[in-house]
Amino acid sequence: MSEHKPSAVAPKAFGAVLSGSGSAAECNALETAHPTARSPTSDHLPVTWFRRAVVPRLRDEAAFTLAELVLSVGVLVLLVLLTTQLLNSAATIMTLGHRQMNADSAARELFDRMAIDFAQMVKRSDVDYYLKSSTTASDCTLCTRQRGNDQIAFYSTVPGWSALTGAQQSPVSIVGYRIHVSPDTFSNRMERLGEALVWNGATSDTRGDGRPASVIFWATLNPWANATNTPFDVISPEVFRFEYYYLLKNGDLSSTPWYTISSVRGMQDVSAIIVDIAVLDAKSRVLLTNSDITGLAQELADYGGQAPGGLLAGWRTALDANRTLPRPALSSVRLYERCFHLSPTTL
Repeated sequence: MSEHKPSAVAPKAFGAVLSGSGSAAECNALETAHPTARSPTSDHLPVTWFRRAVVPRLRDEAAFTLAELVLSVGVLVLLVLLTTQLLNSAATIMTLGHRQMNADSAARELFDRMAIDFAQMVKRSDVDYYLKSSTTASDCTLCTRQRGNDQIAFYSTVPGWSALTGAQQSPVSIVGYRIHVSPDTFSNRMERLGEALVWNGATSDTRGDGRPASVIFWATLNPWANATNTPFDVISPEVFRFEYYYLLKNGDLSSTPWYTISSVRGMQDVSAIIVDIAVLDAKSRVLLTNSDITGLAQELADYGGQAPGGLLAGWRTALDANRTLPRPALSSVRLYERCFHLSPTTL
């Protein structure tokens, strides 16, 4: 009786079937060579049954179900939404931060220029000033009560613009600050006047009030009399509100630059000038018209004897109470205050 020997292909094909990596040809070869071969792990089931039942079931169990795919897509969408919200919030914070930095930079540049001009102010009783005051003094005929945006002008030993150069120029200039309110492209912007004076006899030019444009005569200071020919420059286009008051040498805060029983006396009674400004950045300005900005500046009250910081607190309350203008523009308004101590030096 002859002994049956298994074919050489059997171990390979059978192992391939058990491992799940055998091909269909190998399985068919196994069945042809050994039709009665049994799987050691299938309770003596035919290999044909193992290939047709077990292997597809293993493959089905390794795939994703529809519920799993839906859940995965939902989680992905949620993560995308959360990431988008985070990016939008970061962009908003960065935008507000940039606007804050721009406003801070504009206020700092203006205050630095004012510090130089005020520090070199000519303080003499025989010169004139253009100041705000609640009363009128005999030696300050142009000191008047200013409602809304203030104006100020004085003589200062800082360089200024002049058509004449060289030895004809004097060391004195007329310096002034105001908010441009005319209905044009420069409306509601801070302007600075820096007009250099020349020595008497160097020119026959006259100022807007008919007085010689020289330093010797110390003409009555009214730089706004002939504004069309006066060299005004926009120094801070973001500033739309300008208010100032005085710190007297006796420690009082006042809107009048002298003691009650005194007079201007060349600003001798004034220890410092306190300036308050309101700044609105360029991107927020597009939300308002010139008339809107003018009306908003009028809502910010004049100085009325408040303690330091009280004026800005009142301005902030007025801004928060406004219900007619767009809130994004109102929230972008920045308020600043600085005290400029006057130098005791005179010319």
